Amino acid sequence: MALLTLSACGGGGGGAGSDGESGSNNPETVPPTVTQSCGVESQKDFVLSVARDWYLWYDELASVSQSEFASAGEYLNALTAPLAEDFRDPGFSYLTTVAEDEANFSSGAFVGFGFRFAINDAGQYLVSDAFEGAPAAEAGFVRGAEFLAVDAGDGFVTLREFEDQGAGLDDIFGGSVAGLERSFRLRIDGSIVEVTAAKRELDVPPLATAPRILERPGLPPVAYLHLRSFTLSAEPALDEAFTAISNQGITDFIVDLRYNSGGLVNVAARFMDLLGGEIANGEIAFSISHNDKRTAENESFAFNARPPSAAPLRIAFITSETTASASELLINSLEPYVEVVLIGSDTSGKAVGQYAFDQRGCDTRLRLVSFESVNGEGFGGFYTGLVDTGRFTLCAVEDPFTGAFGTTEDALTEGALAWLNEGSCPASVGISSAGRRTLRRGSSPIGAEDRPDRRSTWLQ
Repeated sequence: MALLTLSACGGGGGGAGSDGESGSNNPETVPPTVTQSCGVESQKDFVLSVARDWYLWYDELASVSQSEFASAGEYLNALTAPLAEDFRDPGFSYLTTVAEDEANFSSGAFVGFGFRFAINDAGQYLVSDAFEGAPAAEAGFVRGAEFLAVDAGDGFVTLREFEDQGAGLDDIFGGSVAGLERSFRLRIDGSIVEVTAAKRELDVPPLATAPRILERPGLPPVAYLHLRSFTLSAEPALDEAFTAISNQGITDFIVDLRYNSGGLVNVAARFMDLLGGEIANGEIAFSISHNDKRTAENESFAFNARPPSAAPLRIAFITSETTASASELLINSLEPYVEVVLIGSDTSGKAVGQYAFDQRGCDTRLRLVSFESVNGEGFGGFYTGLVDTGRFTLCAVEDPFTGAFGTTEDALTEGALAWLNEGSCPASVGISSAGRRTLRRGSSPIGAEDRPDRRSTWLQ
């Protein structure tokens, strides 16, 4: 089965049938010419056969010899290299396994401590997100905690020393092994603490905190929602969130997508209905188009009002360079019908989506860019970010990776509230989107080969 997905670089995936349902799109699986063997050469045949038929820009694939590449993944990268140069496909097409793919996009399941970290301008390693109920949060990790040193079994070693040693993330934090322990020396609110945590299998909570109602003196309240990813588990969480805030007359929203690198199209469509169903019921939300061999698969999707659908007048979307794909689809689709602004920095720039193709009789799954999306007014092509199209207002605010989400202690939430309160961007020391893009792409945690994790920012 081929599955419909919008996800960030290297990210793709979805449970069987879940993606296809969103687009009523179930292209046939592997062409019959592909051999039954699961070896490397067969995988290369499989990649070429599917790419020639389904790849969005099949006529621009590089002409390279299979024999020059040791793996099917390297071969795929070489085939799509011309499309990486102008950011149309900088790694969005990739090979994975069925099991890994389905785990990523059913609930974002992984084995780890349950935190993300980021690197600020000063080179400090900071906890950017600690998942609720995960070992890290239970041990005392909070957003903004600074990593000073890690004990991987031979005593505490500073992050700078790890860098000098050329260590990789697995050397420091360990691999995906349940029960693996690490001790951490952290600076939290000026105090230095040492804590120990053990990895276990985790599902990423789709919402970071419950939806918040932010009161404003003399003004109606604002609803705050922070969605981490468009996984299947996000659908019931979103329904519950909008049920909780319905019937409160809220027309101003803050939707936090700062670390959301995408996911399933049908989940994004659900979120669109909940945010825009009442104000744009029956209007085109987005359309997807394929290559000239697959025009029969082209389809448009309309907004559909649901019982807990809201009726926003203004939405402040919190974004960053890791805001991608389904997140960008959501913003782009709502823009014709709601006043929107972006708070933070420009988005990643992924206006295309993948289907999942399974090699018959094997565990090989190919995530291949197969369609592009446009909104109801026909706008798409945001390959260098939504703001870069000139159609969106950006209030540039730097994320310091400190302060609880959805509170005025968080600079991005505070910036969103300032825009909603005043109708204009707040005066801030935030750097430009171009500056942030350069900083993020130029920074790498420890071993550069570890950058970035598929789930956006660095996940452990």
